Amino acid sequence: MRDVSDSPLFKGINTADIEKILQCLSAKFKSYLKNETIFDTSYNDVKTGIVISGSVFITHDDYWGNRSITSKIGKGGIFGEAMEFSVKSRPVIVVAAENTEIVFINMKKLSSQCANACICHKTLIYNMMCLMAKKAASLSLKLEFITKRTTREKLMTYLSAESDKAGSSSFFIEFNRQELADYLSVDRSAMSAELCRMRDEGLIKFNKNNFTLL
Repeated sequence: MRDVSDSPLFKGINTADIEKILQCLSAKFKSYLKNETIFDTSYNDVKTGIVISGSVFITHDDYWGNRSITSKIGKGGIFGEAMEFSVKSRPVIVVAAENTEIVFINMKKLSSQCANACICHKTLIYNMMCLMAKKAASLSLKLEFITKRTTREKLMTYLSAESDKAGSSSFFIEFNRQELADYLSVDRSAMSAELCRMRDEGLIKFNKNNFTLL
């Protein structure tokens, strides 16, 4: 069995019980290449996945094909769980951000009585509720970023939040420039120019994905 124990979904559950849970939830492992589509809800293709290695983007495309990034899920993270139970709305596309391995689980089995009467079932449900609450907070924070009026305001709010998360004025961000532009819903060229202006004004320093607030 691949190691999924570092996923927050299995916090407080020992390895032997995790293996039983994966069997109960009909776990299936699959690998994806960078930029490969994992699923697209517009085709009623919804799955709950846990990232074993690599990372994935949760994205939306508008009518004209412009892509926005809702979030990036790294190793141990889970995605698709809310979509399995939600009413179909705006299409969501999950894409491998790099070469990635996923284990898919049947979330509907989690909400029903476990056939094997797993004693860790309550822990699993509690962990899932914690994960969904954390995601709701993350989406609320992103809403704060994208509702700012200007590209500079969006960048300053985002970089301030990343600094707070790192507990330091120097930190590493997970997005390259195009990904960051898609995440903040801004034009990449305009964003890059604004970053340079902020650097020249002595507000920030940066080297690729490493930033320092001054």
